[in-house]
Amino acid sequence: MVNEGLGLRWPQLVATAVVVGAVSWIGWRIYLGTGALLGPASWISSVLLVVMAVLVIGAGLPVRRFLRGEATKPLSPIRAARTLVLAQAAALTGSGVVGWYAAQVAHALAEISLPGYRELLWRLVALCLSAAVLAVAGMVTQRMCRVDPPDRGEDDA
Repeated sequence: MVNEGLGLRWPQLVATAVVVGAVSWIGWRIYLGTGALLGPASWISSVLLVVMAVLVIGAGLPVRRFLRGEATKPLSPIRAARTLVLAQAAALTGSGVVGWYAAQVAHALAEISLPGYRELLWRLVALCLSAAVLAVAGMVTQRMCRVDPPDRGEDDA
């Protein structure tokens, strides 16, 4: 966990996307300056990112049920901890992938008149959105794993 047990926060994900996007943009700028073109992007990659998001949320549901007292089976603390780590990894990965493909979107927009770049642009946008879905799924699952501190009564204050 990060942030003294508070978990990932949205500004951290935005910062990750911006840093990865800036470094990627510079790298692509250097690469494209040699006369090369942007590489292909697959629709299947978008589908896989969304499937991973669904799996991350699916992994968090048993933890949520357990924490709400709705579970019929006990939950291993190791499984709950691994689910939290998975959620945070998904959130960071999604934000990094958003930055990576956003840099490519920027270059594709700048050179939209090149043959094939219009179709490539739609694929890159779909990849950005799919990666954002993965990041959101990670944050939602992290929230499912949160154990709120016990309420302090007036006696404890």
